[in-house]
Amino acid sequence: MRIILLFIIAAQVLASCAQESQNWEKEILEVKKDDSTNYVLNADGIFIDRWDQLPQPQFWKLIMRMSPDSLLINAANNRQILLKIAVKDWNKLSESKKTSIKDSLRNVNGLKLDATLNCTTGKNHFYQFDAVYPSISKGVKAFHSNGVDPWYAQSILLIESPGQLQKSNVGAYGAFQLMPSVARKYGLIVSDTKDEREDFEKSALAASNLIKKSCIPSAKKLLNAHNITFTETDIWFRLFVLHVYHAGAGNIEAVLTKLKPTAGGQSLITAMWQTTAGQFGNSSQNYSQLALAAQLILHEMIYKNCDSLQNYSGKM
Repeated sequence: MRIILLFIIAAQVLASCAQESQNWEKEILEVKKDDSTNYVLNADGIFIDRWDQLPQPQFWKLIMRMSPDSLLINAANNRQILLKIAVKDWNKLSESKKTSIKDSLRNVNGLKLDATLNCTTGKNHFYQFDAVYPSISKGVKAFHSNGVDPWYAQSILLIESPGQLQKSNVGAYGAFQLMPSVARKYGLIVSDTKDEREDFEKSALAASNLIKKSCIPSAKKLLNAHNITFTETDIWFRLFVLHVYHAGAGNIEAVLTKLKPTAGGQSLITAMWQTTAGQFGNSSQNYSQLALAAQLILHEMIYKNCDSLQNYSGKM
C-alpha cells in the first residue's frame, strides 16, 4: 500500500512539473502575414509586471534602433540619457573637453561627482530584427518540440547574432552563439574542417539541451540555496536563466553570494544589473536588459506588420 501511495505522489509531482513546463503554450501566438504563419511568444508577462516601464529596457530599445553614427552619454546606474551627440563631433573633442562635458552633465543632473557615465553608440547595424524574424519561428518550434520553454529561443535569437552568423571574440558562433566546447558537449561537430554551429536546426537542438540540462537546473539550484521560490514561466526567472546561459552558473553564484537575496522577482534582477562579481561585469549586467528591449521591439513589429494573429492552436 505504501509503495502504491509513493507511486501516486511521484506521478502527481511529475504531472505538476510537466504542466508547469508546458505553460508557455498559452503564450504562443500564430502570426499570419500574406501566406505565411510564424510562431512567436507574446510579451504579456513583460507588460503585466511592468518591466517595460524600467529605464534600462527603454534605453536599449533606443540604442537598438539608433544609427552607429550617434552617441548617447548616459548614467551607468539607471541609463538616464544626459546628452545625444554625433560620434564624429564627440571624437573631435580633446579628452579634457570630454571630461569637462561629463562633469557639467553630472552637475546639471544632480549626480554624484564620481558617478559613472557611459558613452553608448547606436547599434541598429547589429540588431537586424527584420532579418532575424523568420528564424524566430523555427527556434520556437525547435525548443517546443524538445520540451524547452521557447521564450529562451526567441530571446537568444533576438540578441545574440540577429539575422547574421558572426563569431564572437571569444569563439562563440552560430545563431545561438554556442562556444565550441558547449557545442561539442551537446553533439555538434566543431573542427577545423566542419562547424555544425552553422546548421540552425542542430544549433537550436544543442542550445535547447543546454538550457534544459544545465542552465535551468543550475538556476533552480542557485535559487533553492537561498530559499527563493519561483515559477518557471515568470519573466524574472527566465531572465535569471538567461544570465546563467550568458555568464555561467559560477559567476551567478558569485553575484548571489554578494547580494544575499531573500526573494526573487524584479528586485533581484534589477539588483543584478547594479552588481559585479567574478566575471559578471557590464556585458553580463546588460544581457537581460537587452532581452527585454528586444522582446518589446518584436512585440511592436508583430502588431504593426501582421495581417492577423491568434493564440496557438496546438499544431505547428
